[in-house]
Amino acid sequence: MQTASLKIGTRGSKLALAQAYETRRRLQEAHGLPEEAFEIVTMSTAGDRIQDRALSEVGGKGLFTEEIERALKDGDIDIAVHSTKDMPTSLPEGLHLSVFLEREDPRDAFIGRTVKRFIDLPEGAVVGSSSLRRQALIRRFRPDIKIVLFRGNVQTRLRKLEEGEVDGTFLACAGLRRLGMADVITEVLDPVAFPPAPGQGAICIESRIGDARIDALLKPLAHRETQIALACERAFLSALDGSCRTPIAGLAKVDGDKISFSGMILTPDGTRMHEISAEGAATDAALIGADAAARIRKAAGEDFFNGWA
Repeated sequence: MQTASLKIGTRGSKLALAQAYETRRRLQEAHGLPEEAFEIVTMSTAGDRIQDRALSEVGGKGLFTEEIERALKDGDIDIAVHSTKDMPTSLPEGLHLSVFLEREDPRDAFIGRTVKRFIDLPEGAVVGSSSLRRQALIRRFRPDIKIVLFRGNVQTRLRKLEEGEVDGTFLACAGLRRLGMADVITEVLDPVAFPPAPGQGAICIESRIGDARIDALLKPLAHRETQIALACERAFLSALDGSCRTPIAGLAKVDGDKISFSGMILTPDGTRMHEISAEGAATDAALIGADAAARIRKAAGEDFFNGWA
């Protein structure tokens, strides 16, 4: 690589910047380059600016990526760093998710103000969440709980919790760990009973297809097991919906040349749920995810999906 600046595009939240800094550090270590060889370019996205409505009401996951992807296509940045769970399964022409960094803890965390465990919240307690998946799971286990829309970055949500607006909230373990804030977690949720979003905990790098210089730079950062697991999870998501308009969960685990996957779909009110599991060769990861989606869709019946979007 030449010493000319490589421009890394990212959202401006503390968590997004932490992910960009981690990417920069790994590139520095891989290629023996100084920090000055990289420029972090922060951008505001529609998803960051719209705080008063659920993403499902205003356009879905793409609201966190459109401006950044436009800059990538135009050549204003060289790569974009994202949280994989925020990425739609359909990307703009000419772009791809070229590299996945090694995954952090994919599980959800509960942060309680007066109780440590989610299940111990008093009847009628108020919980903040903007995720349809988490809302459906909360309603499944505790239909008595009142859920309020909780948009904003990690720090904003924790401030609202501390000020007593809610009795508890849910965040991704990975994000809290990357921010050095794992100490706020009062309970780590069981991924079998409370499964995570597809891609949760994994940082992905988006780049232009066919850019050989960037491909060579990024290659040392690719983590095989994460790449395989995400191929399975995103195939499952893509075959069912691919946006943030539906409560879908999925988690794949890779062990050598084998992969195992578990997925779940719920109605938004949490009253109906279907689960699926699958396993096979790691080389068939995407096929396994897509087949699991087809089987769970058949088991649920098309009426299950009516009114979701």
